[in-house]
Amino acid sequence: MKPKVHEYIQEKIGKGEKLHFTLIDPDRVSGDLEKTAEHLVEAGTDAFLIGGSLAVTPEEAGETAKILRETGKPVIVFPGNINCLTPLADAVLYMILMNSNDPYYLIGAQVSAAPIIKKYGLETLPTAYIVVYGDTAVAHVGRIQPLPTNKPGVLLAYALAAEMLGLKYIYLEAGSGSKHPVPLTYPRIVKEKTGLTVIVGGGIRSPFIARNLVEAGADIIVTGTIVEEDPDRAKNIIRAVKSYHVNT
Repeated sequence: MKPKVHEYIQEKIGKGEKLHFTLIDPDRVSGDLEKTAEHLVEAGTDAFLIGGSLAVTPEEAGETAKILRETGKPVIVFPGNINCLTPLADAVLYMILMNSNDPYYLIGAQVSAAPIIKKYGLETLPTAYIVVYGDTAVAHVGRIQPLPTNKPGVLLAYALAAEMLGLKYIYLEAGSGSKHPVPLTYPRIVKEKTGLTVIVGGGIRSPFIARNLVEAGADIIVTGTIVEEDPDRAKNIIRAVKSYHVNT
């Protein structure tokens, strides 16, 4: 029986932990993924996300999931589209791209994916996905409306809508390789005003940035590009996240 990923996450958060997820793009895997994953687990990463590239095939996603599951950590699909879905994962971020101008990312992809997810038996983590900046690949593909970074109230309106729709998670995305992380005011206001579990990713290239984001209210930090470019720095980021506890 596959583990209950939502319960795993919430139990850790309930104990005052901050979590780190490692994002692996199956289309950009190089070197020994098994060894890299083991090192990241030793550093403290709590789960693996699979996704990111337009060119990922279901076969590649499945092979990546198979390797990552050997670590004993949950493997969660982070779908750029339905091509990333695999029954070898444990769960999927079932996302709505809240600030997209394209109906496909608001409901079309979710409808197309639902029968496949049901057939695969994947656990769903209902997630509001918000891409902050407009100059990244994910912003272009998702046809998003960028958010005004000096107006956190706009972001809060999205977060409140997500909560009222019954979603459990909110993923604040700067974009892969972004020069800037999301503003600290964003996780702070969502954490203060909603009960959503706050995930933050993109532009997190140092332990200092990661620490600031968890102090501001992020429950989960996601890093991906830095793992591909500098695994040692990625491990330092993980340690910075895992060394912080809410009650300390």
